[in-house]
Amino acid sequence: MVKLEDRPIEQVREEVIDKLIYHYSHGVISAEAFERRLDNAMASQDHQEIAQLAADLTLQVDDNYTRQKEKKLNINYTAGETPDNETIINIMGGSDRSGRWLVPAEIRVFNFMGGSDIDFSDAVFTTPNVTIKTLCIMGGTDIKVPENVNVVTKAFCLMGGIDNNAPSIADRQAPTITVEGFVFMGGVDIGLKRTIKEKFVELAEQMKALFGSSTR
Repeated sequence: MVKLEDRPIEQVREEVIDKLIYHYSHGVISAEAFERRLDNAMASQDHQEIAQLAADLTLQVDDNYTRQKEKKLNINYTAGETPDNETIINIMGGSDRSGRWLVPAEIRVFNFMGGSDIDFSDAVFTTPNVTIKTLCIMGGTDIKVPENVNVVTKAFCLMGGIDNNAPSIADRQAPTITVEGFVFMGGVDIGLKRTIKEKFVELAEQMKALFGSSTR
């Protein structure tokens, strides 16, 4: 057996977080204990310290949990038909693209004294490479992405700017969203709708509701 300290630390962290979520969802630990241990598991860089956070938790994560986790945390992909592009135009107005929607390969956005909100958090990707071509004139585009995507910005800004707060450290197999175009006296903001901790807490609450209802 490989020594604990010789294992990839992210693998150890993932296993411990899985156990924390599983035990919380089954009512073994309180919400306060779950969040405290989760914070420590995410912050620590010590193998032993992370492993100790679940040392007193004896239940084994099952296949049902694994399926639910993959369904809720992984990027949604589909091979279904979808238009190659989508155009969003806002002139002294605004628009919102969010929820569960099919993402085309190209999204064209024109904002003149208006704004667009584009949320990829629950979107279904149809291609690994998505390009957003934006033209913002005295307007703005707010883009929300899930944590496990890569974001590349190539837009030219004149008296405007792009604020990219997305981590962009996802796996190479993850989708890549490229933002290009021209911003004049406006802005493009890119960030996370939910942090990874918020997603873990949300998953834990959903699992608690699921497992709680199945035992009644």
